[in-house]
Amino acid sequence: MESNKDEALKCLAIAQKHRDAGNFAAARKFTRKSISLFATPEAEKLLESIEAAAAGAGPLSEDAATTNGTNGSPQASSSATQTHPSAAGSKHRSTDATKAAGKEKREYTVEQLKVVKRVKGCKITDYYEILELKRDCGETEIKKAYRKLALALHPDKNGAPGADEAFKMVSKAFQVLSDPQKRAAFDQHGSDPESRFSGMSSGRSPGFSPAPFTSFEGEMSPEELFNMFFGGGMNGGFGTSPFGGPVFTATFGPGGFSRTRVHVNGRAPPPNAQGGQGQARPLFIQLLPLLLLFAFSILSALPNLFSSSTPDPRFAFSQSSRFNVERQTNNLGIRYHVNGPEFLNHPKIAADLAGGSVRRGSALARFESHVEHAYTQDRYAECQRGMNERERRKEAEIGFFGVGTDWEKVKRIEAEKIESCEELRRLGVLG
Repeated sequence: MESNKDEALKCLAIAQKHRDAGNFAAARKFTRKSISLFATPEAEKLLESIEAAAAGAGPLSEDAATTNGTNGSPQASSSATQTHPSAAGSKHRSTDATKAAGKEKREYTVEQLKVVKRVKGCKITDYYEILELKRDCGETEIKKAYRKLALALHPDKNGAPGADEAFKMVSKAFQVLSDPQKRAAFDQHGSDPESRFSGMSSGRSPGFSPAPFTSFEGEMSPEELFNMFFGGGMNGGFGTSPFGGPVFTATFGPGGFSRTRVHVNGRAPPPNAQGGQGQARPLFIQLLPLLLLFAFSILSALPNLFSSSTPDPRFAFSQSSRFNVERQTNNLGIRYHVNGPEFLNHPKIAADLAGGSVRRGSALARFESHVEHAYTQDRYAECQRGMNERERRKEAEIGFFGVGTDWEKVKRIEAEKIESCEELRRLGVLG
């Protein structure tokens, strides 16, 4: 097909490089791929020469071709070229093999054919339907959808009829939806946004940074888009490093496509120092509230770290061998028990006891206030449980609509006194 001519010529150029390097297997592969995309006389002749060199030249010619790829001398290249057409029988056999390869059917599965039919069944400008996305989808969903369909429809993997056209439709949909400006125009008009942007005759989107793509002429092909998205080609295709060129990786952001050049040996160019500082500064600003909170926590804990405080004595509301000394609070008169030696040897409480009276704000007054609070809290919890139990018994006695209820028993239940509640009333805590 005429639309595949550019990809076919690129495959042919790669095949020539492999043939010159003596890698006949890779050269044969890319030549056949070029013929399958768009048959040209140059590709047919190149395949004949590759077959002749690989099959008819013998081990000596293989060594010569390898030497030619290694040294790159004109003499060696001329010698290898003269050897290629020397075997006429091999030439005829390679011609037959080329014709058979051109007629060979590409393999595919039922699932692959189903994907192709679904994509081709969509309207060519219905980009959301092609990628199976909703109109409010995000950038991550667009990338995932393209990744899934591109891998399923790539011509190297899917030989179903119409896979090439479906692959191009998916690539076109991704180029539009991944560019914020193109997507906004498409959402507004519902048609191809290429015709609605000024200065778009070359097919390059404003979202695609012009500087990184100076090496591409015209609209980016689906194969180039695929290679840039996945950081290389399928099975060592375009964009990989075996031919001495750099490897390109692509990133997608709010501004559209951007491309990064990585050297063949895997080392990336040194990052911009100003860019690194620009990234570090926003990170510091984001962490500043946490750093301030941590600093305030440390400052508030400093007094406790440098001060030694003695804990209050332990106490209980029932007497035992451990809590053998009974006392009574000065305010509410609540009885409690403490351990005699521990209580009398407490440095602050012992000083208050020596004074003979409980002064307001003293350590002993604070300790007894803590005792009273614990006692009233326990009694309040018991009072609440008792009231709930009494209410439950009352409701069980009344039943539904009060039919057959013993109202005298209900009155007796309501008149029952709860000991903990009465204790709180005695202390004046509960009204």
